[in-house]
Amino acid sequence: MMPFVKTIYHSPCGNIYLGAVAEGLCFAEWHPIDCGEDGMNDVLVNAIRELDEYFSGKRRKFDVPLCYISGTDFQRKVWDILKTIPYGTTISYKEEALLYGNLKAIRAVASANCRNPISIFIPCHRVIGTDGSLTGYNGGLDKKLFLLEIEKE
Repeated sequence: MMPFVKTIYHSPCGNIYLGAVAEGLCFAEWHPIDCGEDGMNDVLVNAIRELDEYFSGKRRKFDVPLCYISGTDFQRKVWDILKTIPYGTTISYKEEALLYGNLKAIRAVASANCRNPISIFIPCHRVIGTDGSLTGYNGGLDKKLFLLEIEKE
């Protein structure tokens, strides 16, 4: 694996800390990343371009390659389910657990969402409570609401 580089993206709803290797984007976090060197590579250039397009309403699907460098097999499967949720739609944690294939895994699914290291690109903000309420988001509910509002337009 190539060297890990990181940068800060200044979004309309707060800083997003991006980290990547040559193979793909590893992190898009709302909190500073505690590894890697400040820098830029092709993956980060493309991630920034795609975020600019997303926040300006011109992008609905991300194409930048992703590279999981953390997470259990279960968490990675849950994150892959998140990538299938279409832009502008939401599902409940219950629906996500059913997509995983085990309704009894609802709490584990919610916990895996909370550990999603690649926010926005893996759209955990599109998962809401069964009653339609906004629940848990690593960046805070204000950011989750902001992202959902962007996708309504």
